[in-house]
Amino acid sequence: RPFAGSLLRFLGFIFWGTAAALAFGGVFVILMYKNYSYLFQESFLSLPGWLAVAAALILLPTGVLAISISAKMSRYRQGALMYLLLVLLCLEISSAVLAQFYSIRMASELESTMGYLIYQYNGTHSQGPGSRAVDAVQRELQCCGVQNYTDWLKATAASWRLPAEKTHVPESCCKEKYSHCRGDLGHLEQLFQEGCLKKMEDQLHFVMLYIFWCCTVLSVLELLAGFSNGILMRHQPFHDFRIL
Repeated sequence: RPFAGSLLRFLGFIFWGTAAALAFGGVFVILMYKNYSYLFQESFLSLPGWLAVAAALILLPTGVLAISISAKMSRYRQGALMYLLLVLLCLEISSAVLAQFYSIRMASELESTMGYLIYQYNGTHSQGPGSRAVDAVQRELQCCGVQNYTDWLKATAASWRLPAEKTHVPESCCKEKYSHCRGDLGHLEQLFQEGCLKKMEDQLHFVMLYIFWCCTVLSVLELLAGFSNGILMRHQPFHDFRIL
């Protein structure tokens, strides 16, 4: 029993720290979807992030209950802790499963979506949402094209109606330090040459894997907390109730 109380107190403090880590991952997923929403056909991609943020918020009172129960036991607090742990397990298992699912599914969709947007690109000064999305991704990730900058060689002549010898890349492929860069392929040193697909896939896999392992580790810790709380409840008999 003393060990169960000490473990529950320790886990209460751990829950506070892991709440911040889980909230960080959840917010990162939400912001990534917001920034690149035009590239993702799946509208529920941000769902693992929202579930992670919800779990992080519930972890705070859960930690408070775990610490208070270890100091002074109460049937009401112990029951509330069990309910919160059950809710957290449901949220985190759902978030972990969705994160793993989207990590695999989105990788294949990204390539086709980015290829389509590049082919439909209307020019360096286009205000279309697809073209703006491509420019934003290339500037943000410092990349050019899907696999590399040569993807634009196939697209510009057709979609911009330029002669083959005048094909170039969008100005969003230019490195920031070259202020006079206009996407001229004759000056490759002024351009980002690495493709955007690998960078986006790496970013997506990292954040989804981060969410998955955060939720998995937290689920194990919550099972330990539930087990410790159960031991304490077992050694505390119910009080007799009188019918008034």
